[in-house]
Amino acid sequence: MKKAIMIIAAMLTLFGGRAMAQRCLPGMSAVEVKANMTDGFYTGKSRECGYDLGVFYYVFTGNHGNTWSIGGEYLQTFKPYGEKGRIPVAQFTGEAGYNFHILSDYSMTFHLYGGISALAGYETVNWGKDVLSDGSTLHDSDNFIYGGALNLQAEFYLSDKIALTANVKGRFTFGSDVQIYHTTYGVGVKFIIE
Repeated sequence: MKKAIMIIAAMLTLFGGRAMAQRCLPGMSAVEVKANMTDGFYTGKSRECGYDLGVFYYVFTGNHGNTWSIGGEYLQTFKPYGEKGRIPVAQFTGEAGYNFHILSDYSMTFHLYGGISALAGYETVNWGKDVLSDGSTLHDSDNFIYGGALNLQAEFYLSDKIALTANVKGRFTFGSDVQIYHTTYGVGVKFIIE
């Protein structure tokens, strides 16, 4: 019993005064660069999948680590056509949202967020070309799109200034002639600005 008390006392002495990282404080901000897969696993030969690239700016609010976010994304998907062909569909969107801090570990190294956002932008089908390579006419057209997104994001801090992120997002884009819903998942790097 004495040994257990001595060990606990030694641990409290060693770790009791240790300062935890100052992360996710109100007023702090961050910039994140993301690279995602869209609607499956993309390779250069994939006929239906795509990819998504984005840059976002975050501002931490309140005492709970919640954040406001604003950013932009470029989403590229492909639709199969004929035996081996595919038609490119690209979306350029701006997005603003709120992310709720769900949980974190004691050392503030790991954080999990759930968020909701609104988005709007422009979608182009086959880069605006109505006639396909075989002479067929494409009836889907370029459109302004709008909608929203739900996301789940995990952050792993490497230092007080850099975090690796992993995310999954469901995007609803109304106004599209091609596809309303997209699922994206991928990784990113977040740089903390004070």
